[in-house]
Amino acid sequence: MKNVHVILLFSFWTSHICYGQLAVDNAMHHLRNAHAREWSEFPTEANKNELSILFTSKSNSNEHTLSLRQYDVKQNWRILLNEHDIGALATDEKEMRTYFSIPAGSLRDGQNKLVIRCKDDTSDDIRVGEIKIDNRPLDASLSDATIELQVIESTTNRNLPARITIINKDGILQTVTSSAKKNLAIRPGVVYTATGKASINLPAGSYTIYAGRGFEYGVDSAKVVLKSGDKIQKTLRIKREVSTEGWISSDTHIHTFTHSRHGDATIEERAITIAGEGIELPIMTDHNIYVDITPVAKSISVLNYFTPVVGDELTTKYGHFNIFKTNPGTQVIDPNVNNWNDVIRNIHDTDGAQAVILNHARDIHHGFRPFGPNRHLSSSGTANDDWNFPANAMEVINSGSQQTNIMNLYHDWFGMLNRGYYLTPAGSSDSHDVARYIVGQGRTYIQGNDTDVGNLDVDTAIRNFFAGKVMVSLGLVTKILVNNQYGPGELVPGADILTVAVEVHGPAWAKAERVSLYANGKKIREANIQETSAAGVKWKGGWDFPMPSHDLFLVAIAEGPGSGMPYWPIAKPYQPASLAWTPRLLGSTGAVWIDADKSGKRDAAYHYAKSIMDSSGGDIKNILTQLKDYDEAVAVQVAVLLWREGRLNSPEVLEHLPHASKETRAGFERTINEIDLLADR
Repeated sequence: MKNVHVILLFSFWTSHICYGQLAVDNAMHHLRNAHAREWSEFPTEANKNELSILFTSKSNSNEHTLSLRQYDVKQNWRILLNEHDIGALATDEKEMRTYFSIPAGSLRDGQNKLVIRCKDDTSDDIRVGEIKIDNRPLDASLSDATIELQVIESTTNRNLPARITIINKDGILQTVTSSAKKNLAIRPGVVYTATGKASINLPAGSYTIYAGRGFEYGVDSAKVVLKSGDKIQKTLRIKREVSTEGWISSDTHIHTFTHSRHGDATIEERAITIAGEGIELPIMTDHNIYVDITPVAKSISVLNYFTPVVGDELTTKYGHFNIFKTNPGTQVIDPNVNNWNDVIRNIHDTDGAQAVILNHARDIHHGFRPFGPNRHLSSSGTANDDWNFPANAMEVINSGSQQTNIMNLYHDWFGMLNRGYYLTPAGSSDSHDVARYIVGQGRTYIQGNDTDVGNLDVDTAIRNFFAGKVMVSLGLVTKILVNNQYGPGELVPGADILTVAVEVHGPAWAKAERVSLYANGKKIREANIQETSAAGVKWKGGWDFPMPSHDLFLVAIAEGPGSGMPYWPIAKPYQPASLAWTPRLLGSTGAVWIDADKSGKRDAAYHYAKSIMDSSGGDIKNILTQLKDYDEAVAVQVAVLLWREGRLNSPEVLEHLPHASKETRAGFERTINEIDLLADR
C-alpha cells in the first residue's frame, strides 16, 4: 500500500468559504489498515492506508471545527492536523457525520497538512471524506438551530424514555449537541432521553428525526428543515405494538465503561439507555466485578421502568460466563482458571448464583474458542477433552457479537440439547456502548408477571429462566403452544397427536419472511410469510403430527430482513467468518420437550443412543438395526460413542452402514465430517 496525498490550494478563506466553511476535500476515500480485506463491499485491492491532504488556509486565532463523513470504522483511526492529534474517528461501523475541535493556533498561514491514519494493526476497511473546516468553535458550528423534542406514549399521553435518531439529508447519522444534557445520553445521530424530553442543537440543514423504544414499540418520525436561528418544537408519538404480556424482557449481558473500562457508556448513561430501550430485567455483567445500578437509576428517576439484577461476566482465559444473581457483599468469583472444571469449582464457591450462561461460544478470546471446530463437535454437543460443561444456559443471539451465519449458535444449542445438556437459550446485546451496539437489541423474554416492571419478582424470573421458559428475540417474537397447553421449558405428556401452534409477532417496522419448526435440531416444517407492514401478529398457523416413537424437543424460529432501519441498525459481526454478511431479524422459542415414551422426564438423543449401545453387546449390525426406529439426532450420538471407542471407521460399520436407515446414514455422515475437521485442526 502507499500513502495518498491530495493537494488542495486555497489562497484565501474568503474566496472559498460558504457560510463560514472551507471545503478541504469533497471526495470520499477508501482506506485499508493492514492488508486483509474486511468486507466484500470494499474493493479487492486498496492503494491507500492513510489519507494525507495538503490545503491552504489562514491561521486560526480562535477554535475552529473540522467535520467529515465516515463509514465502517472499527479500529483507532487518528486525525492529525499539522502533526498535532486532534482526535479519533468515532469507533462505529455506521455511516455518520462527525465533528472535531481544532484548537486555536493549530492552523497555519499557507500550507497545512491533514492526515488520517490507523494506530492499530488489525485490518479495517473504512470510507472517509467530505471534509470541511468551520471557522466557528465546535459548539457554535453544531448550534445553528434548536429543536425541543418530546416523545409521548400515545395510549397514555405521557412522556416516555426513548431513543431518538437524527439522520441528515444524505441519510446518515448527524452529530448533535445539547446545552441541557441532564437525563440524556448523546452520541453521533443518537439521543437517549430518560424523561421523554430533549433539547438538541443542530447545524442548519434538512433532517429526519425518529423516535422509538426498543423492539416492542413502533417508530414515529418527523422531517425538518432548519435555518440558522430557528427554534422549533416537535412531538413524536409512539405506542406499544408487540404484546408480551406475561413475559419479562431481559438483557442478560450488559456492560458499562465505568466498570468494564471499554466501550463508552457511563453507568448513568447505561441507566438511561436501559429505560430508553424498554428492558425490564437488565442483568449487569461487567467483567469480574459486581455492579448494582440501582442507586444511579434511582437518582435519575428511571427505576420505575426496570428491576436491575447484579450479575458478573466471569471473564477467564477459557471463556466468558454470565453469572446471576450475585451478592454484591460477597467476594467476586475468581477468574483465574486452567480449565472448565476450575470454573465450576469457583462458581460453586460463590453464594447466590443461579444462572450460568456461556457467552458468545464461537468467539475467540485469549486464543480460546469454546465451541471452535478444533475442540467441539457441534451436531452432537461433544468436546474432545474431559472438561465438564460449566453452564446451564448459552447465548444463541448476541447482537453485539453476531455470527456471520445467525443460525450457527442455534445449531450448537441443538447439539447440546441432544447430548443431554438442558441449556436455556439466551439473547443479549453484550453492549458496552450508548449507540454503537444497542442495549437490549438481542434480548430474552422470561415467563413471569410483568405488570409492575419496577418491582419484578427476580427470584421467580431466574427460576423460570433456569427452567427454559423463555423466548429469544432480535426484532421478532415467536410464540409456541403444543397441544393447546404447553410452552417453552415444559414437558408435553404423551398423546396420539401433537398439535403445534405458532405465532410470529413484530412491530410495523419489522418484516418477517419465514418461520421454521425444528425437531431435535432438524427442520421439519417451514412456512413463508407474506410481507406485511402490520403491527402485532405477522403470522399465525401450525401443524399436526402423530406422536413420535421417542422423546424430542421442538423449537420454532422466525426470520426476516434486517436492513433499512436507521432507527434500529444491526451491527456487523464482531469476528466475521466471511467477507459477506446480510443482517437478519430473528425470533425463536425456547425448547418444548415431548414425552413420547411416557417416562415422565426429558430423554435426550444421547440417552437413547447410550441405551442402544448398552443393549447391543457391541454388535454393529444390531446397533444399526435398532437405530431404524430413531431420528438423525440419535444416530449422531451413537456415531460419537463409536468414535470414542475407536470403532466409527471399523470394517463392520463400513459393511453395514449402507444398509441402515436414511436418518442413520445422515447422522453418521455428519459426525464423520465434523470429526475430519477436528482432525485437520
